[in-house]
Amino acid sequence: MLAVLRDVMRKQWFLDTKTDPLFINDVAVRIRAGLLLAIPLYMAFTLFDAIYGSRWVITGNVVRDTFDTDFDGRILYMVEAVRRTYDYSLQTYVLWFGLFEMLAAMFSWSSRFSPTVWLASLLAAWQEPVWKPLTPKRFAWSIGASFISVCLVFFNPDVFAGWVNWVAQSELLPTTRNYMPPWIPLVLVWVCFGFMWLESVLGVCVGCKLHALLVRLGLFQQACDVCDLPGFGNAAGGKPVVNISPGRS
Repeated sequence: MLAVLRDVMRKQWFLDTKTDPLFINDVAVRIRAGLLLAIPLYMAFTLFDAIYGSRWVITGNVVRDTFDTDFDGRILYMVEAVRRTYDYSLQTYVLWFGLFEMLAAMFSWSSRFSPTVWLASLLAAWQEPVWKPLTPKRFAWSIGASFISVCLVFFNPDVFAGWVNWVAQSELLPTTRNYMPPWIPLVLVWVCFGFMWLESVLGVCVGCKLHALLVRLGLFQQACDVCDLPGFGNAAGGKPVVNISPGRS
């Protein structure tokens, strides 16, 4: 047990932090995706309430019967209500944490600052590792980081508009209203939830598939040829059964 803990403390989820390219334990990646799944789920319910929820809050202090009905025969009451206001401070903190986690896992030195990488590495240490290259995962996490950035803009439109207007020295974006259509972040959080669910439950990395497609289209030069090598990551002890060299094509 102590040997396992020492190995995790030294390498986290990496096969070897001194090699290039880097390989990570896909078992730990899936565990981490399951841990982070709570973020898009929480944001999805928050956005649904903000977009489709009631704009008014009935205080209950004044509720009087008007002794009148509407066209459907329902009794009309006079109530005291206030316009609903939203404070997205907690959501903003959660999104910043999610953005940090997406970026921190991309490199071996920054991953040591990620609590979810440590936790996932410890939980995966008791299972047989499955080694996968880090490069496609970086692309997948960059997609997640872009989704989170869009949600940060939606929840803080005035702050982002202030930055843009200050840089441009012009009023390009309004600071008194939300200029982003609400369906954009709502769709993105559910797409992010779907991607992370596929990763954690089924072991399907959609971002990695997109990375491979872009390589085939010639948009990316660094191919993930080891992903398709037979037997890789399935040998005893989780070691690669092929000799992988950094510049191999």
